[in-house]
Amino acid sequence: MKGKSGASVADRAAREADLPGGDPHLSRLIARAAEPFDSIEDMPLDRMLRRIGDRRIVLLGEASHGSSEFYLARERITRALIEEKDFSFVAVEGDWPDAARIDHYVRHAEYPPSEWMAFSRFPAWMWRNDEVRGFVDWLRDHNSRLEPGDRVAFHGLDLYSLYTSIRAVLEFLEDVDPQLAAVARQRYGCLEPFESDPATYARAALDPQYQTCEEPVMEMLREMQRHHRHYAEHDSERFLSAMQNARLVANAEEYYRTMYYGTHNAWNLRDTHMFETLETLLAHHGEASGVVVWAHNSHVGDSGATDMGRRGEFNIGRLCRARFGSDVYSIGFGTDHGTVAAASNWDSPMEIKEVRPALKNSYEHLFHESGISRFMLPLRVDADAALVERLRDRHLERAIGVIYRPQTERQSHYFHACLPEQFDEYIWFDETRAVTPFTAGSLTGVPETYPFGL
Repeated sequence: MKGKSGASVADRAAREADLPGGDPHLSRLIARAAEPFDSIEDMPLDRMLRRIGDRRIVLLGEASHGSSEFYLARERITRALIEEKDFSFVAVEGDWPDAARIDHYVRHAEYPPSEWMAFSRFPAWMWRNDEVRGFVDWLRDHNSRLEPGDRVAFHGLDLYSLYTSIRAVLEFLEDVDPQLAAVARQRYGCLEPFESDPATYARAALDPQYQTCEEPVMEMLREMQRHHRHYAEHDSERFLSAMQNARLVANAEEYYRTMYYGTHNAWNLRDTHMFETLETLLAHHGEASGVVVWAHNSHVGDSGATDMGRRGEFNIGRLCRARFGSDVYSIGFGTDHGTVAAASNWDSPMEIKEVRPALKNSYEHLFHESGISRFMLPLRVDADAALVERLRDRHLERAIGVIYRPQTERQSHYFHACLPEQFDEYIWFDETRAVTPFTAGSLTGVPETYPFGL
């Protein structure tokens, strides 16, 4: 027998037997303040755009890396920000060189693209899915009607592409400075033995007798910076990409070197890199530019409002608030049940998994009990003051990344948070379904420059 949430009544009762009950009055307040919508295309975005106002940075989250509705809603909001507020670029929780392949395609770049296939490594489904492909094709079409300098860019913020970034730096230097390319090849050669498994570099670096690669990669970054004027005059867009790849190599080297010293050190290094990349992009695109960021709730919500802050961790959302203040608008997403594309372990195959109904003492359970399937909920501008005050009481909140382990869901995927301090707005989908991934072999009729092709 199935309940309304798709799980067996007996299983759900067993999971929740020892949990405190929900709050029907609070769920009714949520229902009263919610802005419902029937479909993603019918989202009442006029109200949201008014709340966003003239803010320069809009952070769009997701409660998992594999739920279709989150991707489609972010696309819908992003399209509105581009079309109605002239936002300049999109920045995603993805690696710089892979996103650069997409950027090359959507901005109709005239120089040859890099040879690698965008987002082909684990977790490939996070960006190689029909939902992202639809947005990429829309953005290319949108840009086709604009002058080159006005076209909307697509950038990656993350730092996992250590070796792809090395190849990208070498590729750039071989075109513009073959002599320095030879020097770069020698300096980056220090990292070559660890290419098959970068985590082994962290284990090697634990040995005090081991001479790490920190100095060679930092010297390469400094060398690129010394040539800034010459390279930027040659091709400012390609230099930006090469410079960012050189910076990524330096930061990724530190990330892997320190990953065994504690999880919060690695987390903070990664989010600092993503934030600094965002700062670089805002400066590059100019003072009038606006950015839409696509990343997980755990990156874009203010970490100071969650257990992360108490662990000494910070994130993009926290750093943006500190640096840009009221220029930032953050939107979180949530769901109660459905399916999700995820793996059981890192580098394991993708599976379509059932998302368990939310635990009773969680924000997700409160939203589920509102009885409204899809809605937007303002938490700052246009917010219901009585509701926000009640929501300030900390509750559990769920986060599903590329790994989902339902059997240890409470320990693996829940943390405490204060939602009104974490986000400016929240979007709810009671039931969600997994994204639809694709393989390169399934694509037909695409141009040679297509970033997801062979």
